[in-house]
Amino acid sequence: MRTAIVSDIHGNLEALQSVLADIQLQRCDRIVCLGDIIGYGPNPCECLDIVAKVDICVLGNHDYGALIDPEGFSAAAEQAIFWTRRQLENSATPEESKRRLEFLARLPRTITEGNLLFVHGSVRNPLNEYVFPEDVFNRRKMEKLFSMVQGYSFQGHTHAPGIFSINMQFQRPDEFGYKTKLPADKAMINVGSVGQPRDGDWRSCYLILDDTSVEFRRVEYDINKTVEKIFAIPELDNFLGERLREGR
Repeated sequence: MRTAIVSDIHGNLEALQSVLADIQLQRCDRIVCLGDIIGYGPNPCECLDIVAKVDICVLGNHDYGALIDPEGFSAAAEQAIFWTRRQLENSATPEESKRRLEFLARLPRTITEGNLLFVHGSVRNPLNEYVFPEDVFNRRKMEKLFSMVQGYSFQGHTHAPGIFSINMQFQRPDEFGYKTKLPADKAMINVGSVGQPRDGDWRSCYLILDDTSVEFRRVEYDINKTVEKIFAIPELDNFLGERLREGR
């Protein structure tokens, strides 16, 4: 089974549509979303309606923030999530608002399939824990996380794609040619971000899991269209558009 795993769409409709088109070309059997469907971007309702149709989805911290209250958000992120919540609450009809909010409210924080874990943040803190590439130098943190991982953890949240191995190494996709076999024992795999990459590459990133191999895919989209939408919404800081072009 070929599984496309996407994460951190953040209301970026153009990026999501381009990634879905690429997924179709790659003949994937199903789609898994690791959360943060909304937040930051200008099209939360449209992205939510699309993701509601995928096979599996878990809750992200921005999804949770739109439902409850954002915690630990920057000023720009907090302003954006309050704007996003208003878009969801003031949908065209009360039925649409209810459907979208109920979809978010029912999302699980983790999903396990055999030795595969799907989560937004980490196995220890599904919503909010960041596992950054530089954490390989924090042996205590990594040992604790790997002690909780039963096989392979697929996660997002940092928007930085790559593979953490149990021997305290992190490999970026470009270091192994974007496609590789999974380690024999355990690994934590960050699938990157569809809507707001932060690894210096503006293109959307997602991952295809095919048996024991993974392939990271980079997909171009109409970034200028998304940026212009953000600039046109006073409640969304221009920085949220500018950062897209820089992949940060």
